[in-house]
Amino acid sequence: MSEGMRRAQVLLPFPGEGLFDYWVPEAVVPGQIVRVPFGRGAKLGIVWSLKADPSVPDERIKPVEAIWEGLPPLPEADRELLEFTARYYLAPLGEVVAAMLPPALRRRKREPRSKGRGEEGGTVPAGPLPELTEGQRAALEAVPRDGFSATLLHGITGSGKTEVYLRLVAECLAQGRQALLLVPEIALTPQLTERVHARFPSARIVCLHSEAPAGERSAAFVAAMRGEIDVVLGTRLAVFAPFVRLGLVVVDEEHDPSYKQFEGVPYSARDLAVWRARRWNVPIVLGSATPSLESWASCEAGRYRRVALSARASGQPLPTIELIDTAQTPAEEGVSAPLAQAIEATLARGEQALVFLNRRGYAPVVRCGHCGWVSRCPNCSVNLVFHRDDGRMHCHHCGYRETPPRSCPECGALDLQPVGRGTQRLEERLQALFPQARIARIDRDAVRTLAQWETLLEEVRAGRYDLLVGTQMMAKGHDFPSLTLVGVIGADAGLYAAEVRATERMFQQLIQVAGRAGRAGAPGRVLVQTEFPQHPLFRELAAHDYAAFAARTLAERRALRLPPFAFQALLRADDEALEPALAFLEAARTTGREIAGREGWPVKVFDPVPMRLVRLARRERAQLLVEGGRRPALHAFLERWVEALRGLPHPRSLRWRLEVDPLET
Repeated sequence: MSEGMRRAQVLLPFPGEGLFDYWVPEAVVPGQIVRVPFGRGAKLGIVWSLKADPSVPDERIKPVEAIWEGLPPLPEADRELLEFTARYYLAPLGEVVAAMLPPALRRRKREPRSKGRGEEGGTVPAGPLPELTEGQRAALEAVPRDGFSATLLHGITGSGKTEVYLRLVAECLAQGRQALLLVPEIALTPQLTERVHARFPSARIVCLHSEAPAGERSAAFVAAMRGEIDVVLGTRLAVFAPFVRLGLVVVDEEHDPSYKQFEGVPYSARDLAVWRARRWNVPIVLGSATPSLESWASCEAGRYRRVALSARASGQPLPTIELIDTAQTPAEEGVSAPLAQAIEATLARGEQALVFLNRRGYAPVVRCGHCGWVSRCPNCSVNLVFHRDDGRMHCHHCGYRETPPRSCPECGALDLQPVGRGTQRLEERLQALFPQARIARIDRDAVRTLAQWETLLEEVRAGRYDLLVGTQMMAKGHDFPSLTLVGVIGADAGLYAAEVRATERMFQQLIQVAGRAGRAGAPGRVLVQTEFPQHPLFRELAAHDYAAFAARTLAERRALRLPPFAFQALLRADDEALEPALAFLEAARTTGREIAGREGWPVKVFDPVPMRLVRLARRERAQLLVEGGRRPALHAFLERWVEALRGLPHPRSLRWRLEVDPLET
């Protein structure tokens, strides 16, 4: 190779470790973005190390095609974030960088031209600021500004957490630094983006999420690399946005499971945000009306500080929560008489009501009344859900659809009926009860795009609808000034679920949806239909007592040595049949127990079992749980175990995946 060139390792967004040797100019430094020949084409990569693999002869090494000199090198702290993600989640480094680099940027053949930094902006908020409540002032003063700190802002619904975030962002921008604001779902980005733009009209703000146009997302990433951005706002993928002057991290609705990535590298954006704040030595604020029990336990242990916002910013009281005992007061077609009466009175006053049911579609199953046959997905071990709008049965897991049969496939009877209820059937029932009401159904079937969601939110706030029927889309962070009544149907579902976090998620969801009522003007009222009104969870719910719920649930988890008092990893395997998946996991169990015993690591390797949803998209699935009382010991075991797993024989059709800190076991 000619003078002035040296060998270096380039990290490519590749389904593997992704490190390959290339010749690069002497002036190239780690973090530089380059385009390199690969196979019959070319790929975008990051110069990762100036050390090369000595086992590869020089003549086999190719030179880079282009160096994107207009982009600064990826900062060391951001490269460390990628390395930590790969190390902690035991994922190939190439897959991690693929999660960071926008797909359109990876495909780009030419270096994007710089637009320059432009004017400094965003240091002075626009217009008069809203008056802070006493609680907001106290919360703002309680957040440390110097160095790393993790603050859990436990603010009831409507307490004005966002205003606290904005005041912190203003201080950050005034110091010439950047802020990262994370929200759990795309549906929450429009209103927060609007508020940030309104507060800082001259600030350079980008919004990163998976539905953003490919070109915009790539341009935002490039601008962030150049330090041309003041505020990055987005969903979980925004945690990988590059920064040069990071000064503040905010994670809103920190409890939300949407921060967990389930496809590809199974990372938690919330947890990576905490790590990132620590690495940059800046404060992080985790906000929620219903904090995760992990964060609550971190406060109890002194790792986080807890700051409370216990009053609504509007001065309105929290809504009253009443329990309707459906064992004593049956619900006809899902709606009890007390709920129907409350809706009627609310509409008569010209106010809005929301009926919450976290199940979309018309009916969960189509059933034969003669022989008991039920509609099942041919690809998954779930029932097909009947949808009235298109007259077809849908699988909500693999997307399979089919028209209901005219007669029973088993016995030929014509007695086929939709059983149970989803939001479509509930909408039909409410339309029959309140024929004059303007009803809007809000679920993933009715609202498919961000533009549709923004339009619908505007219409609801403008009073164009009287009665809303919604799923969990309605439970998070939305303000509807005229909404005074919330009715909850199907509240008991979480009590039946065989999942460690089921009751935690149930309580969080109920508190969040209850918080939509009475946020402005008239007081709010919430009616929850349940067969178990004496259950401690419902008593704590009626009292808005999250602290009592957390204390009771954490005591149960501590006694049973469940997270957050234990640390877990889940090995999943799937194949065209269940037997090869179980056989692989049985071999993995044997190997794991041998490693743990030999090294003396206090790690439990449980027996493999079929997953609850055993068949998904024509693949049979099984899992194996690993648990340890100390995180370092568990990770030391996992690193050794993964090396051994790569050497276990298995059919080519089998796939396996390890998930650290699983949310569902």
